[in-house]
Amino acid sequence: MKEVINSFLERGYLLSPDFIQGLDEFSSEEQIIKHIDTKITGDKPLVINKDLQRVLQKTNKIININWLEFEKSKALLEKGKNGKIYQTFLDILEYNPNEEKKEKINSLLGEIKEEERTIELLPEENEQGSVIVIDEYKEDEKKREMQDFVKYFKYRYNVLKEVLQERIELRNPISINRISNQNQGEPITLIGLIIDKRVTKNGNISLTLEDPTGSVNVLVNKGKTDIYNLAKNTVLDEVIGVNGSCGNNIIFANDILFPDVPLSKELKKAKDEVYAVFISDLHVGSRMFLQEDFQNFLNWLNGEYGNHEQKNISKKVKYLFIIGDLVDGIGIYPEQDKELVIKDIKKQYEKCAEYLAQIRKDIKIVICSGNHDALRIAEPQPKLNTKFAEQIYNLKNATIVTNPAVVNIHSSQNFPGFDILLYHGYSFDYYVSNVDTIRMNGGYDRADLIMKFLLQKRHLAPTHGSTLYMPDTKKDALIINRVPDLFVTGHIHKANISHYKNITTICCSCWQSKTTFQEKVGHNPEPSRVPIVNLKTREAKMLKFGG
Repeated sequence: MKEVINSFLERGYLLSPDFIQGLDEFSSEEQIIKHIDTKITGDKPLVINKDLQRVLQKTNKIININWLEFEKSKALLEKGKNGKIYQTFLDILEYNPNEEKKEKINSLLGEIKEEERTIELLPEENEQGSVIVIDEYKEDEKKREMQDFVKYFKYRYNVLKEVLQERIELRNPISINRISNQNQGEPITLIGLIIDKRVTKNGNISLTLEDPTGSVNVLVNKGKTDIYNLAKNTVLDEVIGVNGSCGNNIIFANDILFPDVPLSKELKKAKDEVYAVFISDLHVGSRMFLQEDFQNFLNWLNGEYGNHEQKNISKKVKYLFIIGDLVDGIGIYPEQDKELVIKDIKKQYEKCAEYLAQIRKDIKIVICSGNHDALRIAEPQPKLNTKFAEQIYNLKNATIVTNPAVVNIHSSQNFPGFDILLYHGYSFDYYVSNVDTIRMNGGYDRADLIMKFLLQKRHLAPTHGSTLYMPDTKKDALIINRVPDLFVTGHIHKANISHYKNITTICCSCWQSKTTFQEKVGHNPEPSRVPIVNLKTREAKMLKFGG
């Protein structure tokens, strides 16, 4: 191996550890070097990594890009700062870009450099706290056409395919249109998007997978209990990997793999004892808004409510997250007007701002939107509307973000901070109803199962129809591209704290008692509960502010 590495060094190439692990795929280092030299023109990359190797194996064209910026983007990804530009570089390498895509690279470079400057300005020990918006939805202002849906799902497939190919079991998948060339009984690996799922008359599960080249049926035998249970937990439009064997126009599955989050996710801990607090679903303006409970919560934040220990904790709170539904809105459900005490949407936001203005100014507030807010219901949702929520924007210590969004908090020169994924949770109702392991193990009472399910799929609403959505022509903003430290949601009015592979999952409570609509659909809210996280120990606990 030393000789191989030296051969590359003589030609000016360093090798990344993941590339070295895959060297056995080539017959000799001369073959690899020749392979690289014949496909790269201009300046050469300094480091050869696994992603670059995969692209070089696929492409038949000569590659000429800014390798210095490519390697900088890889470094940013590894530092956990921003992966957008690296992914775009890979797209360009693989799909031969037009001028529009090259302009996108330049634009992203500018964004990354600006972000780097922001981070560099942080103090060595960040006593004041920091909030940096890492990723949020940017409106694609154009009329939607049928082709936009195709681009939307194609983008999803390509991104999640890359995630799946990080797994050793799925390193070399075959395109579906090449399956017919394989012999019966031959082992096969493929990655596809589920376009159909049914149970056969024999009780087996048949999945139809599609990739850009075609579709194929995959049979999961009920006798293979582990794989069968995985297949039962699949939903339409998610992207999965399959290992199996070829049959006659069919694949017999031996294993099913989800994109999932890596086991190697670091459990970050801050040096100082600081608390982050999470709430959602205030529903200000509703007759059922629990004003007294919410006022007790605000008083606690200001050190004026609770016992000695609780007041001591409140002094160390630096971050407050509000995960949508600040107000009850207008016309959200039938006969809602009968349950409103404030029937003007702007006045609802003004009243909400009055409450939030009471919070001491050293607490940084991060606010995303929800399905009751005065916006389109389709996801991803833009920021709160400035026309209606002007008073919310006037809060000097508030940062308004889209739904979903990724926000980094408490970073400094010596600490990367915590990445918080915010998603209101409108898709949750669908998965409670349609995924057996969630429905039969507690349903709405088990938000942790819903959130684990979505992390495994690496998507906040994988099934078409699980939420209303706007197909973006450039990306799928509901993909969980960046693995968070905390995943925070709301919507179902149930408080829950759990952990999955070093990710803290939090579903926030509400500040509204049961409405007639919730009673009809069987919702049983648990209001006035507040999850809090000690960022030094990562211990999470629940505070209760109501009866």
